[in-house]
Amino acid sequence: MTKPSVPPLPARIESAFADLLRELSSCGHQASVLIERARLPGWYRKPLFFLLGYIAKADGRVMDADIRYAESLMKALKLSTRQRKKAIEQFRRGKDSDHLPLGQGVVLRLMSRVWPSPALKTAICLCHGAQVMGQPGKTRRYRCEDAVDQLGLPTTVSDDIFESYASKVWIRSSQSANKPSTYEQACLILGVTRRDDLETVKRTYRKKVSACHPDKLAQQNLTPSEVAMAKDQLLRYQQAWDLIKQRHRPL
Repeated sequence: MTKPSVPPLPARIESAFADLLRELSSCGHQASVLIERARLPGWYRKPLFFLLGYIAKADGRVMDADIRYAESLMKALKLSTRQRKKAIEQFRRGKDSDHLPLGQGVVLRLMSRVWPSPALKTAICLCHGAQVMGQPGKTRRYRCEDAVDQLGLPTTVSDDIFESYASKVWIRSSQSANKPSTYEQACLILGVTRRDDLETVKRTYRKKVSACHPDKLAQQNLTPSEVAMAKDQLLRYQQAWDLIKQRHRPL
């Protein structure tokens, strides 16, 4: 059975979208970095944070990762104290809403026809927000598609954005999550060899763990995704060290 063909994006959207996806990739798939570089018109801040709150509540509870991501966008947009308060208020309204306001959608659709680039940047931020804890479940994804539709964009835009994350971010995360099962794999993770004595391995392990310790991460102003990846790496170091301790035999 062949899959139904997906209609191509309108030419006015396609060109700008392709450029933004390339820019997103160059930013390491960090939407906050993209927004810091590419900027976003002020009139898109209200729908951005409202829709972020709406997506964050998809599973019934807003997680810390959602809040940290919203804060990273506020910083990237260089919001003043007054503007931050407004953004927080919009986020709260979004998470308390069971449906999207019709009036806001009409205005956004008109704006996206005239100038699609800001809507596309907002869509990327929303899709990133939907996947801050990894590959999004159905409810988060559906809410994200509804939000992208309200921006006046085809929902295939969200599919393409998620596909980009799937090929560059989620696959990397799933690979890094594999627990080492052999002595060789554990050595590879820590950057040591089978011939190294246990004391040398221990020093190497401590050095690597120190580099991604939570206290150090807190001082580096990392994005939520970067923090999550660092925590995954820390776990892998610990698993590798535990395996080597159990199986090490002096040569």
